[in-house]
Amino acid sequence: MLEHAEIAALLPHGHPMVLVDRVIRFEIGGSLTALKAVSAGEPCYAGLGKGLNQAAYAYPLSLLLESFGQAAALLWLMGQSAGDRRAGGMLLLGGARKCVFRGDAYPGDVLRHEVRLVHATMGTAFVDGETFVGETPIASITSIVAAQRPRGPIAGRQ
Repeated sequence: MLEHAEIAALLPHGHPMVLVDRVIRFEIGGSLTALKAVSAGEPCYAGLGKGLNQAAYAYPLSLLLESFGQAAALLWLMGQSAGDRRAGGMLLLGGARKCVFRGDAYPGDVLRHEVRLVHATMGTAFVDGETFVGETPIASITSIVAAQRPRGPIAGRQ
């Protein structure tokens, strides 16, 4: 459905912080399935010494949550027209609640984010979903709140 170049064009993140590789399913206003391949060449693994056990290579939970959040942003952005995306402004994460991590991902794994839009109104969206490695659920997110705000200086600030 969407390949990496299209994803990089939609998200405001630059390399190496685009943490979604492909969108394989999309339903407007409903849900999205995105993939992220975990590679040993990622910056989070730079500087790890030799001879470490497997636990040292667990993908950082903060990056797993960021990757899920980017999938959620894509769900929201793909539901907008191109003109609305350009005029809509900057996407901001407002908060993540009830995040439960049940397992880890390691280099060679592919994260599959299943993201659902719960509610969207006036520049704010609420999403939930799960992340899997293969058929094993490794994370569930009960609520992520994101907001879309105008680009530019904050009123009253120089």
